[in-house]
Amino acid sequence: MAEFSPGLEGVVAAETAVSEVDGANGRLIYRGGYLIEDLVPVAGYEEIAHLLWHGELPNENELDTLRQQMAAARTLNQSARGALMAMDGQIDPMDVLRTVVSAQGASKSLTKPSLAEAIALTAVFPTIVGSAYRRRQGKDMVEPRADLGHAANLLWMMEGKEPDLQKVHLVDSYLVLLADHGLNASTFAARVVASTGSDLTSCVVGAIAALKGPAHGGATFAARTMLDKIGSADNAEKWLTEAHGRHERFSGFGHRVYRTYDPRAKILREMAKTASPELHKTAARTEEVALKILHDAHPERPNATNVDFWASVVLTGAGIPKELFTCVFAISRVAGWTAHVLESLSDLRIIRPASRWTGPEPGKKPLQLAKR
Repeated sequence: MAEFSPGLEGVVAAETAVSEVDGANGRLIYRGGYLIEDLVPVAGYEEIAHLLWHGELPNENELDTLRQQMAAARTLNQSARGALMAMDGQIDPMDVLRTVVSAQGASKSLTKPSLAEAIALTAVFPTIVGSAYRRRQGKDMVEPRADLGHAANLLWMMEGKEPDLQKVHLVDSYLVLLADHGLNASTFAARVVASTGSDLTSCVVGAIAALKGPAHGGATFAARTMLDKIGSADNAEKWLTEAHGRHERFSGFGHRVYRTYDPRAKILREMAKTASPELHKTAARTEEVALKILHDAHPERPNATNVDFWASVVLTGAGIPKELFTCVFAISRVAGWTAHVLESLSDLRIIRPASRWTGPEPGKKPLQLAKR
C-alpha cells in the first residue's frame, strides 16, 4: 500500500512545461523558462496567454492575430445571455461566472478541447464578469469593444466609460502575474476533468468551482477584509495582536509551496505604493507586524507574505471591488487552465488516485435491516 499523503502534498501527479513554482528559491517560472519578474515589465496578458498556449512569446503578427481572435470572441451567445439575465443580480459573482461559462460553451455533442476554444473562453471571461457587476449595480450591460485590450475591456464593461490607463496597467500586470501557478487546486481540477476525455468548457467550469473556495481564490477577498477591519496603520499592532490571541489566521501570509517571500507579492508590493497610497500605508504596517508575530510564535515555520495580501491593495487601486476579486483571478487563470488541459491531451490517462480504507473489515458487523 502506497503511503498516504494528506492533500496529496509531495505527490507528483503530472509533468508540465506550462509553469514551475520553485518554492525553495521563491521563483515563478513561466513556459519557456521566463521568470515572472522579467515578464511583467514588458509583456501584457495577451502575450502571456500566447506564451502559455504555444510555449513562446508572440511576434508582432502573431500578437495581432491573437488580439483579433479574442476581440471576435468576446460577445456572449444567446444561451449565455439568457443564463445571465435569468440570475438574480445579487448572486455571488463566481456563481454567475460558473453558470454563464457553462452556458456559453454548451454544445450538442462532446468536443475535444482545442486552442480555438481556449482563446474563445479566455476572451469572454471579462464580458461575463463585467456584465455580472453591472447587473449587481442595477445597470445595463456594456458591450465589449474590439479596439480595447483584455484588461481595458474589463474596466470598460464594468464602468461604462473610457478606462483610466493607470488602472489598465494595474489590472494587466495582475493578470500577467496570476495567469498560471503550477498544479494548484483549480488547475488540478481542470486536469482531472480533462483526464476523463471531457470537453474544455467542463474542465474550466470544474476549475472555477475549485477557485471559488476561500482557501484558494477567495484568499484575496479575505486579505482585503482583514485590512478593512484593521482600518489604519496605527491600529495594525493592536488588531493583529488581539486576533493572534484569538487564534485567528492572518490572511495573505504563508503558502503551501513557497518557503520564502512570494515573488508575485514582491512585484505587487511595489505597485501598491502608487496604486493605493493610503491603503498601502495600512498594508505595509500590517505586514511588518504580522510577520513579526508569526515569526515569534513559530520561528521554525516559513510564513512569508503571499500574493493575495498585496493583490488586494493593487486591485483596490485599480477600482475593482472586493466582491469581484476572485472573478478577476479567474479572468487571469483561465489561460493557464486551458494551457494545462491542452498539454494533458498528449498523454491522456484518467486521474484515479488510490484511497486508504478506514472502515471495518467485512463480516465483523451484524447485518441489521428494518422490518418490512
